[in-house]
Amino acid sequence: MEVILAAPRGFCAGVHMAVKSLELALQRFGAPVYVYHEIVHNRHVVDQFTHQGAIFVDDLQQVPAGATVLFSAHGVAPEVRQAAKERNLTAIDATCPLVTKVHLEAVRFAKAGYTILLIGHAGHDEVVGTMGEAPEAIVLVETAEDVDRLNFSADTKLAYLTQTTLSVDDANRIIDRLRQRFPWIEGPPKEDICYATQNRQEAVRLLSQRADVVLVVGSQNSSNSQRLRELAAERGKNAYLIDGPQDIDPAWFTPDSRVLVTAGASAPETLVAAVVQWLQERYQARVSAETVREEKVVFPLPRPLRDAAKDPAVASSPAAS
Repeated sequence: MEVILAAPRGFCAGVHMAVKSLELALQRFGAPVYVYHEIVHNRHVVDQFTHQGAIFVDDLQQVPAGATVLFSAHGVAPEVRQAAKERNLTAIDATCPLVTKVHLEAVRFAKAGYTILLIGHAGHDEVVGTMGEAPEAIVLVETAEDVDRLNFSADTKLAYLTQTTLSVDDANRIIDRLRQRFPWIEGPPKEDICYATQNRQEAVRLLSQRADVVLVVGSQNSSNSQRLRELAAERGKNAYLIDGPQDIDPAWFTPDSRVLVTAGASAPETLVAAVVQWLQERYQARVSAETVREEKVVFPLPRPLRDAAKDPAVASSPAAS
């Protein structure tokens, strides 16, 4: 068996920042630290932090007044921030800066009187947060068929934004349809789909050509991981989204299969290593690493945690891995 290990894969800069933020918050403030929604969409990471004293909630009413709460990488609506203030919570904002960029674009377009067509998945934490910035001005669009059901006159100021973790191909199909129906529509100055999402999709697009089977390490509720699996499947590959080696079915392989292994942006490298080890132990797999793009992006920690990061006793705490 040949295993092609895709790069880039796994944690992106936003996830690194969010995970480190929760590590430092637990060290700095002590358990429990409450987290509004999952810190990232990965079961392994959430379970590990739960064991360390993090408590994940979907309603700030579950957080005791005066406690510490961390906002996840996916961002939150303004009403959530206001609720945290009213409950006198110590709020730490670990929103990915690329998500914050979309929030600011939504505010700018709404203030200028635009109707905003947000391309994304209903119910996703990031979409909920973005729509909360200007709920009266945003319409969610999930498919090209949704575009066909829209009706706007030529004097309606229209703009589109996108969820950061979408399939580039899917988003472009919807954007093309929007431009066909509403040629005057405006977009963001720079595309919203994040660099890490695009890079991981590009790696799958290129490297899957040489593979029979594609394994994407990531959780089922991870949008960007789901898109990687779908992208490989669209190219005729047997593609599977797995949380780890426990999810692998030997029936997927033959002894001489060529297997591409990658990981969504919220999946830790330890899970990738465990999957590769599983394949090596059972099939004597030869592993070759293939790098499509180099990533050197680093995002700063939230301001309340920057001093804690300089404390050797705190900064040396083990990363969630």
